[in-house]
Amino acid sequence: MPASEAPTWPAMLTWRAHNAPRMESARVQLNGNRIRAFGRIIGGDCPEHPAFSASYDLVTDENGITRRLSLRTSMAAGERQMSISRDDEGVWMVDSGSRHQRSTFDGALDVDVVLSPLFNTLPIRRFGMNSMSEDIEVPVVYVKLLDLEVNPASITYSSGPDGIHVLSPVSSSSVHIDGDGFVLDYPGLAQRI
Repeated sequence: MPASEAPTWPAMLTWRAHNAPRMESARVQLNGNRIRAFGRIIGGDCPEHPAFSASYDLVTDENGITRRLSLRTSMAAGERQMSISRDDEGVWMVDSGSRHQRSTFDGALDVDVVLSPLFNTLPIRRFGMNSMSEDIEVPVVYVKLLDLEVNPASITYSSGPDGIHVLSPVSSSSVHIDGDGFVLDYPGLAQRI
């Protein structure tokens, strides 16, 4: 399947990093705005990060709002895991075994996982950014993948002739998406293969 074509659902989506020995692959089920994704990110040792493997299980509701995310990382130094869930009142619960945190994360409806192009799809689809031209600042629960540190953050999305510009805490780039709003190419991060 050429990357420019939208897949049929459920689908396996795979991205290869541009400048690092890293890949992500996810089985994605799409039902209206509801997304269910089971994915794995694998990275080799490089200046950007040590060798690691991470897996996730993502569930959104019928509006595309994140309901639950489970993450597990493995490195030579050990393993970590966490779960993040959002209740109907907009309060997030982060559980990493030894640490529990409750927060609204500034009204976030999405989780963004560093090093993953899949998670940019959540606000892109929900706001219909493939047909909008205004800037949208999106509060997110921001997860640093290897240490599973969680913080509130904002990501700004704006549509333009070169794709959708994404300004995050770690990058600024114009991404290209398919007809369903899933990332095809995120320069500096990864490209779908």
